[in-house]
Formats: sequence, structure tokens, C-alpha cells
Amino acid sequence: MPKTYTVTTPIYYVNGRPHIGHAYTTLAADVACRWRRAMGETAFLLTGTDEHGQKVLQAAEKRGLSPKAHCDDLVGDWQAMMGRLGVTYDRFLRTTDADHEAVVSATLQILRDADLIYRAEYEGWYYLPDEAFVTEKDVEEGRYDRDKLVRLTEANWFFRMSRYQAPLIAHIEAHPDFIRPTSRRNEVLGFLRKPLEDLCISRPRARMSWGIPLPFDGAFVTYVWFDALLNYLTGAGWHPVHPSPGWDARWPADAQLLGKDILTTHAVYWSTMLLALQQVCAPEARPALPTTLYAHGWWTVDGQKMSKSVGNTIDVDLLIQSFGRDATRYFFLRDIPFGNDGAFSYDGFLTRYNADLANDLGNLAHRGLSMTTMWLGGVVPPRGAWGPAEEALVARAAGAWATAREAMDQLQFHVALEAVAELIRAGNKYVDTEAPWTLNKEGRVDRLQAVQRAVLELLWFATAILSPVLPEKCAELAAKLGAGPDAAPAALRALAAGARPLDALVAGTPVHLGEPTFPRHRELPAPIAAALDAAHAASPPAAPAAARPAPQEPAVTETAPETPITYDDFAKIKLRTGKVVAAEKHPNADKLLVLQVDVGEEAPRTIVAGIASRFAAADLVGRTVVVVVNLAPAKLRGVVSQGMLLAAGGDKGVIELATVADCGPGEVVR
Repeated sequence: MPKTYTVTTPIYYVNGRPHIGHAYTTLAADVACRWRRAMGETAFLLTGTDEHGQKVLQAAEKRGLSPKAHCDDLVGDWQAMMGRLGVTYDRFLRTTDADHEAVVSATLQILRDADLIYRAEYEGWYYLPDEAFVTEKDVEEGRYDRDKLVRLTEANWFFRMSRYQAPLIAHIEAHPDFIRPTSRRNEVLGFLRKPLEDLCISRPRARMSWGIPLPFDGAFVTYVWFDALLNYLTGAGWHPVHPSPGWDARWPADAQLLGKDILTTHAVYWSTMLLALQQVCAPEARPALPTTLYAHGWWTVDGQKMSKSVGNTIDVDLLIQSFGRDATRYFFLRDIPFGNDGAFSYDGFLTRYNADLANDLGNLAHRGLSMTTMWLGGVVPPRGAWGPAEEALVARAAGAWATAREAMDQLQFHVALEAVAELIRAGNKYVDTEAPWTLNKEGRVDRLQAVQRAVLELLWFATAILSPVLPEKCAELAAKLGAGPDAAPAALRALAAGARPLDALVAGTPVHLGEPTFPRHRELPAPIAAALDAAHAASPPAAPAAARPAPQEPAVTETAPETPITYDDFAKIKLRTGKVVAAEKHPNADKLLVLQVDVGEEAPRTIVAGIASRFAAADLVGRTVVVVVNLAPAKLRGVVSQGMLLAAGGDKGVIELATVADCGPGEVVR
């Protein structure tokens, strides 16, 4: 049976609500699998919930529920979160599932029979939040909260983990990609250079009863981490004695995604468990080590890791409600390299949304679809004769494809998305340079068809690559371009087989403008603004005025000040960035220019400006200017002007226009 591309997430501890850290890992796994499926491979995504352990027992007791009833009540939150994010998992495993409990029991027994599990008395520090014994050195170095440490002396069962220290080091050194990124690999090797102790894999039922009983000693239950890690094999269909047919097509996992805080348990506990099972299982049931353990970073707020106890978690549902499912998916994978920490802010989310999705991708879609609809009958035009400008786009698309394909295979999502974003920006610049509105005005139909065909091809090319990240919105774009629901995977497979980029559409296919794919947000959406206002109202009050330095007296001037206005007066003026897409002399006035300015709306605005004495029309095309967008329209020498540009200069004339660098059209100017 051909090997399946298998990706796993950690199984999430069922206590508490999902936050963006959980969403981040799960989305990365989902996109990795969607990409592989689009490329024609079989993919398997395993996720689920960790439902045993002391904290679950304590939470259930507080609610007056059995532990299982408590878990049954909470697990829906995790499945719903994945559903809202569009995650397409193949197995959602709960550690209370019967097949998993059977795997754990059988694994314990086979290791015990091989004398790889033994009983001994142990005295040491037990850290309640992690449900784990910790070393004296860790306690002395202050790595744990003293108030949550207890000294325990008790008999327990231990796995001979230390026996596999040297083989594990050898494996890591022989397989550079086994632990990624490299910095995490070095951390694990550093940990393994010190003596490795055996692992306590049981808890006395008298102290903690909620777990899978040891098959050879009913007075104990299985330590939650030993139990939980075996979920990966259960999900693949493995059993130490009776494995399911085809389990070895789904195992070893190609990528096991996890947060950096649980790397040691996976790189050491999990890996040594697998090395032991390779020794004791029959050949048909020997589980290999995963290809890659990929430890990603944390999302932080104000420099702090997101934490329920700190109160700085971000509500994923609020993001989806405010910006949509696909925009939420895009942000998580676009903003930081997978493996690094990332700082979250709502303003940063808004900026990324507007810049990449509304301004760049949305603008390219609008330009391609609207101008084709208005001037070319609403169908994909023939290619015609493509010149150097179009061939340059083809070359850029080929480069973007090569970069994106390699990056997606390596789980470097931000690299792939940046390659596509750069191509989209190049596409918008191409439109600015080729000026299809001028071609239409001049009646150059053949050239207009070639330009619009290039824009639509580039839009479709970007749509296909982005489809694993933006499945819903890319399906909408595909439909607008007249492509079916399975067209994006077919396009990716064709590119992988060597097809020429920007040569996929069929002339005569109807296109549809429709509503904007990513409507621009001028400010934070109301649900987020309301949540921030509520958080601000609940925050501690500012220091009293008496504690602040007294304000300085204003300097006295000889010139009488101008009559001040209030903030409410100023707030009535609405300023936005606008890109000049066309400019020409006014037909009836030498001092006036007539500009077409894209301010992020469905069509460019006509703005008449008295700047002909300072600027030539051709010099203005491509500039990003500042526009007063709520000025009442006015007719100037027969041409209606729909706004005003900001400029410097007094009575003697305009000196310079107010312009903005590195900013798309339609951004609010404050």
C-alpha cells in the first residue's frame, strides 16, 4: 500500500477552552494535508483530546460530574473550534476511546513482559500542574512554583527510558530533520547529554483514580503522558499484537506538530517508547520513529505567552466572526515563520487583512473581473500576442511557484504566502503600467484583451496556490473565473507536471464580478471593538492626576492663534490613501488635471485637481496620494470631481502632493 502523508497535532488537554495556540497548530496541520491532497497524495490528519489525569478529575469533582461526563461535555468545544476553522481531520481521537485504551493496556503488558517496566519506590518533588515528578536541580534552580510542589514518597512503575538514551542521540545526529527547527534540535541534544532517568509511568489509584488501569497491577493507573503519547499509534491503526491492516501506510508520521513547551516529552519520552517497541514487537508491528517532530513557537500578547491564568488569551471565534474563517486561517500562517514566536495584536491582524487580502488580492480580483465585465463582454478574452511585460509576469509566476511548492513541502507557510503576495503585488503594478482603462478609451481592443487575459490568468494562478489556506474564498474566486470546485487541485498538479504558468484559462469562459471577496475594513470590526472596550473598562484605573507631573504652560507668542476646532470637527473629515491609476489634462482648463484615483472602492474616483502647473499627468500615475473622500462632489469646468487631494503649498501654488509609501489604496489616514 502506498505511503500516506500523515500529520498529527498534539491531543489537546480537554480542560479549558481552545485559544489561538491550539488553532495555530491545527490549522498548520490542516493546510499541510490540504496541500498534499491537492498535489495528488493521500493525506491523514490526526488530532483529538487528552482526557485523563488529575486536573480532569479535580475539575469534574468540582462540577459534581463523573470524569467521563465532564469530558463528554467539554470535547464538543474542541470539535466545534475545528469545524469553524474548516479543519478537515481524518480522525478525532479521544483518549477515552475504547480502541485507545486497548492499545495502552496491550503496550504496557508487552513492555512489562520484556522487563522494560519495573516497580520501585520513589521519593521526590511532584509538580501538581504538570502531574509529574521533577528533579531536585530543577527545584533548586527555581523552575517551578514552590506552592505547587509536594514531596512524595510512593511505590510506582517505571519505564526503562535511560536504556535508550544513546540510541536516541544517535538517531537525532543521523537524521538532521528529525527535530525542527534546528534550535530545538540542539536543545534536545543538550538535554540528552545529561544522565537520563527512567520514567515513572503510573499513579496510585488511591491518590489519582482517573486513568487507564495497569493491566498487571490494578492498584495503579497509567501516567497521563504515557497514555496520551500512544494516541498517535492508535490513530494510525496500530496495536502491539494485532495491528490493523494498512496501519503502516499511515505510520511513521511525516510531521508531528507540537508547541515548543512539549518538545521534551515528544523528543525524549515518545521517541524512547518507540525505540523500545521496535525491540519487543513482532516485525509486522514495529513502529518507526516519526520523520519530523516540528516544534512551533508561541503567540504572545505584550511579550507574554497567551495564558488563561494571565487573562490574555485571544478569542478565535471573535476573529472568525469579525474577519471570516479564511482571513483567520491566512493570518496565522502568514505573519511568522513556523517555528518562531509571534506577537499578536488586533491592529496587526487588521493591517495584514487589508494589505494582503483586501487591497492586493481583492484589488487584483476586482480589476481583472470588473474591467473584463465592463469592456470585454464578461468572458475570458483570447490570449492574443503577449509581449515582454506578459512574459515577465510568466517568469515571476514560475519563480513564485517554485518557491511556494518547496516552502509548503517544508511547512514554511509564510515563505509560500509571501511568494504569492509578491506576485499579486507585481500583478497590480502591471495593471497600473499597462493601464487597461486607457487601452479601452483608445479602442486598442487586441492589447486590452491581452492585458486582461494576463490579469485573469495571474488571479487564477494565485487562487490555485492559496486554495489550501483559503479554501472557502478561493472556491468563490474559482467560481467567478468560471472554474469548477476541483479545478484548483488540477491546476496545481498540472504545474507540478511542468505546465507553463499563466496558461490555464479557456477563452470564452464567462466570468462574474460578484461581491468583493475580501471587503475592506476601515477600522476594527464592531465585535472586536466592543470586546476591547469591555477589557479596557475592566482594567485597573489610571494613576490619579495628583501623581502625574503638572502640565507645562504653553509658550507665549506674538501671533494671535487661529480659531481652534474641536476633535469632532476634525473627525468629520475622512481621509484615505488613493492610487492614481490614470491622469490627463482637463479638456477645458489648462491649470486642471483629471485623475482616476483608486481609493479602495468598486471603481476609481474622478478627481479634478489644480496641479497642472506643477505636475505632468504622466508623472502622477502610480503615486499613492491622500484623498478627502467625503467632500461633496463638485463640477469643475464641466467635469464632476469626487474628492480632493492633500497638497503642500500656499497662495503661490502647489509645491508637492501629500503621498504615502508602502501602502495600498483605501487605507484610513489618521
